[in-house]
Amino acid sequence: MTELLARLNTSLTPRLATVWAVLAALCLLLAFAAPDQLPLSLWFTAQAVWSTLPFILFAVALIAGLEATGAASVLSKAFEGREIRMIFLAALFGGLAPFCSCEVIPFIAALLAVGTPLSAVMAFWLASPLIDPPSLVITAGAIGWNFAIAKAVAAVGIGLLGGFVTKWIVSAGALSDPLRARKGCSACGSDPFAGRPVWRFWTDAERVERFRTAGLHNLVFLLKWLTLAYFLESLLIAYIPAETIAGIVGGAGLGPIILAALVGAPAYLNGYAAPPLVAGLMEQGMTAGAAMSFMVAGAVSSIPAMTAVFALVRREVFALYVALGFTGAVLSGVLYSLT
Repeated sequence: MTELLARLNTSLTPRLATVWAVLAALCLLLAFAAPDQLPLSLWFTAQAVWSTLPFILFAVALIAGLEATGAASVLSKAFEGREIRMIFLAALFGGLAPFCSCEVIPFIAALLAVGTPLSAVMAFWLASPLIDPPSLVITAGAIGWNFAIAKAVAAVGIGLLGGFVTKWIVSAGALSDPLRARKGCSACGSDPFAGRPVWRFWTDAERVERFRTAGLHNLVFLLKWLTLAYFLESLLIAYIPAETIAGIVGGAGLGPIILAALVGAPAYLNGYAAPPLVAGLMEQGMTAGAAMSFMVAGAVSSIPAMTAVFALVRREVFALYVALGFTGAVLSGVLYSLT
């Protein structure tokens, strides 16, 4: 299990390097095509990153602390006891777990392989990419605490929706064998949440090193994605008229919310880079309900999240995941627009 997680983390390195490459390419393109805009965009990005820095540092410290203490082991309680209790706890812990879509793959594989109900796993899987403590803080810094808290509530709500709908479908006799056929999965039967958290991690040199390594890795990760996101936001504000945004995803009614959910997947970066872009869209005329729908749909149906699901389960389970995510996004946008 540890080796698998190490390989998954290593596979993210090219993607992180690509972020800087994309940013450099955008700067070069802007230097040739619109040299007057380049310093404006760089200044906008620097100011935005600086203003968000306290939130970034808090998020980094939180992620590193969770890694150093081994606090992820408390998730085991979400998958014990009665199925209905599992669904509630899985939806709640899904919004608290500091896992990205890639890191959660071995955990979900192990849970399904040892017979954990698909309903509880679906609740966790839907809630997990939507929010976690670091992205909650980043969202609050970019858009505001009201929006961030509403998104957290939506994550738990969508997890519950998915869990109970899946329970009903399974009780009707469907989805009895959710996992894809795989060869050589010797680690799938192991306990993915073994061990107890050690809260006084600073007394252990190995855990202190884990805190330092995780903190540095995630600091670089957040700075790269947020720098790119703020740079794109500067271009969005500079070159896309507010009337265009307002005409597409502005105004009242269900239409803009559904449209925002439909375009959320291809336009979405990740839970850390999306908030600045959504903040820019809202300044340009996107409604609050459409913004919520966009962020929820984008998180659930982003390429990493969908790949994690598609890699493990059969097509009908994957289709259910996508349908539940889209439905939850629209419902979240509608409900948030009414507040």
